[in-house]
Amino acid sequence: MIKQILNNKIFKTISEIADKNEIEVYVIGGFVRDYFLNRPSKDIDILVIGSGIDFSLKVAEELGIKKVSKFKTFGTSMFKYKNMEIEFVGARKESYSRESRNPIIENGTLDDDQKRRDFTINAMAFSLNKANLGELLDPFNGTGDLNEKIIRTPLNPDITFSDDPLRMLRAIRFATQLNFELDELVFNSIQKNKERINIITKERIVEELNKILLSPYPSTGFILLDKTGLLNEFFPEFVNLKGTETINGTSHKDNFFHSLEVVDNLAKKTDNLWLLWAGLLHDIGKPKSKRYNEKTGFTFHAHEIIGGKMVVNIFKNFKMPLNEKLNYVKKLVELHLRPIAIVKDVTDSAVRRLLFEAGNDIDDLMKLAEADITSKNEAKVKKYLSNFEIVRQKLIEIEEKDKLRNWQPPITGEEIMEFLKIKPSKDVGIIKNKIKDAILDGEIKNTKEEAFKYMSNQAKKLGLL
Repeated sequence: MIKQILNNKIFKTISEIADKNEIEVYVIGGFVRDYFLNRPSKDIDILVIGSGIDFSLKVAEELGIKKVSKFKTFGTSMFKYKNMEIEFVGARKESYSRESRNPIIENGTLDDDQKRRDFTINAMAFSLNKANLGELLDPFNGTGDLNEKIIRTPLNPDITFSDDPLRMLRAIRFATQLNFELDELVFNSIQKNKERINIITKERIVEELNKILLSPYPSTGFILLDKTGLLNEFFPEFVNLKGTETINGTSHKDNFFHSLEVVDNLAKKTDNLWLLWAGLLHDIGKPKSKRYNEKTGFTFHAHEIIGGKMVVNIFKNFKMPLNEKLNYVKKLVELHLRPIAIVKDVTDSAVRRLLFEAGNDIDDLMKLAEADITSKNEAKVKKYLSNFEIVRQKLIEIEEKDKLRNWQPPITGEEIMEFLKIKPSKDVGIIKNKIKDAILDGEIKNTKEEAFKYMSNQAKKLGLL
């Protein structure tokens, strides 16, 4: 079977050029792992015993590829072929300093290169030379670890993780994506070396977190991150959600595990990364807002507003995009309680206001609100979800009638000033807000004609006409 796959034009071309130039070449890493897992793989790593860059240029020329990205510092190059990314690297051995994950590189053998790989399941290679085409080189029993569904390192994990601490996150990410377990030595080593993660840039950390969030069960990864102590090193705000408290027999739920349950619920319905982030962070403001009252028990008043402010700081700290992605997550966190509140009393006015504030994100907000129902009381869950369907239907009806999604006022500030013959002032804002509230409360229709009539009446009351 593997020989059939390696007969693909890209591998065939690589094989022919390798033999013609008497160069040892292998396909290594994720492609080989995914072959045994029967997963599609669009990223192909080609290992060259010699110069990966020089070899890649020969292959690119043969395939008629003009653009080759070269990274001379690391001796790697990459080009796109059809829907695949092909990366070439010369076999190497590496040494590291304590302060950096960027290695000092020397030319090496296949054995050297396989030893420097992060995990046994990523150290397997298939030969691409015709004399032994498709022969598996698996010195660390990666196939056995695939069968056992376990993440192990080729060398002592203390060496592997100390050299490149990002591998600790990658171990947990692979365990999450593949539904594998961490080898006991690997788990213990991550606990021991967790502080080393602080030399890794926030961008690289977020890259791994994003992949965990896009896994079938993101909770698996976050629980491992917490158990190993890694999470507290770079995301203490989320760790602060952990735990319950009981006073006079009254308790509150563990918001850490609740948040992970919400993310798992969302992961079943969406691959929208930013909606998953909103699910992860929707209750992030609860620790700061927690209060206890003898009559009402534990409360978390305004946690959604506090959470929205925390989202901004978290995005800045993680060096995540400070654009519409941030605005989207912040908005969903701030509005996540609104659909649940409306469920208790589905009025046209409340639905209009929700549409007005959520705009085009209303559907995602409803998904988040539904995912947020994590009660173990099946009857309660069923009732909420049934009521959400009523809200959804109401949203459709009001949107069709009032066109409030991404609402723009029917009368501009300039038109108000011209009609009332006034200059820019707070009165313009007061009139605009009164028109908006009247439309959202259903007093007038969302039309220019009714807005002008309403404005005239309000202006008279304010003594502006």
